[in-house]
Amino acid sequence: MPLALVALAIGAFGIGTTEFVIMGLLPEVAGDFGVSIPTAGLLVTGYALGVMFGAPLMTVLGTKVSRKRMLMLLMGLFVVGNLVSAVAPTFSVMLVGRVVASLAHGAFFGIGSVVAADLVAPDKKAGAIAMMFTGLTVANVVGVPLGTFIGQSAGWRVTFTVVAALGVLGLVGIARLVPDMPRAEGVRLRHELAAFKNVQVLLAMAMTVLGFGGVFAAITYIAPMMTHVAGYADGSVTWLLVLFGLGMVVGNLVGGRFADRALMPMLYVSLGALAVVLALFTLTAHDKIAAAVTVALIGALGFATVPPLQKRVLDQAHGAPTLASAVNIGAFNLGNALSAWLGGVVIAAGMGYTAPNWVGAVLAAAALLLAVLSAALERRAGSTGHTAGPAVADTGQSLPAQQQAAVHT
Repeated sequence: MPLALVALAIGAFGIGTTEFVIMGLLPEVAGDFGVSIPTAGLLVTGYALGVMFGAPLMTVLGTKVSRKRMLMLLMGLFVVGNLVSAVAPTFSVMLVGRVVASLAHGAFFGIGSVVAADLVAPDKKAGAIAMMFTGLTVANVVGVPLGTFIGQSAGWRVTFTVVAALGVLGLVGIARLVPDMPRAEGVRLRHELAAFKNVQVLLAMAMTVLGFGGVFAAITYIAPMMTHVAGYADGSVTWLLVLFGLGMVVGNLVGGRFADRALMPMLYVSLGALAVVLALFTLTAHDKIAAAVTVALIGALGFATVPPLQKRVLDQAHGAPTLASAVNIGAFNLGNALSAWLGGVVIAAGMGYTAPNWVGAVLAAAALLLAVLSAALERRAGSTGHTAGPAVADTGQSLPAQQQAAVHT
């Protein structure tokens, strides 16, 4: 395993920690600034929106520099954002810090996915992407609970200072371990944008929104579901989230391993099983042990889709994958926001705390249908001898012969 992947995983660990740790520290932050919990919740919403809009924006701005330098700049931005949050004198300043840090999130994972895939042989690309995302999944098992404990014990400002220090560690690791990988000669912004003319890229992103949305339709409301339906004590929710995080780690690694062997079958199995498990969660949520097992399975099956979906976008975007890869990271967050809203709608309609599980099951099933459609379109295109879409022609015409050969390997 290239050491550069470790550097990328460290950066991912810091980003994953800062994204989710705020949820456990909202009461402390709200109390210090004298704002309500819903108002403090804007720190979560603002971060998610920053990821969605920051992913394409920062990637476009980075088209003029090498990928390594852009990763370093993104980690620097991440460090600055967390330091601003740590020393913020007012709530509005902290919100600005959160948004600044979020701008690095999508582009880091998008560009990092491309770099990780380029570091290894073609048959190990999904595994390399999974290794980078391991930092994100481990953050939910170690970083978030530890950050929450530090924040509750020593103050939430200390937590964000520690996260900034993790960002510095990731920055140094990238500077020393990631090889200098200049941007592809001949690839311009218009080539990156051309990838979005490819229906397969759009289908993969739609699968990301729906499949990952299925996971967070249920997990967003896990606290009231587990305390009011399963009968867990309030303090047990933290450990259930750790269980969810452990499932994420396992699923991410398994998804990366098998996606390199059979990408579409891996998507069929993970999305289909996810839809079934989410539907069953409406029943298993009434039993403590069954609910705990289900939470772990949702984490595993949900994150088993991440490496194959990210690799699918990279494969279909061909010679200009950077922007598409980054936008797909934003699609994960769009799925989170969409499913959280839909879950809230069914709860508000009086359908109960388990109703979001049905929403998640429907979303995951829809993602499975799109995967089947995508494969059918690909087979038909192959049988007629057509290329995958406009992005291939647009990109290939402008790439040097050596890079065109690399695109088709």
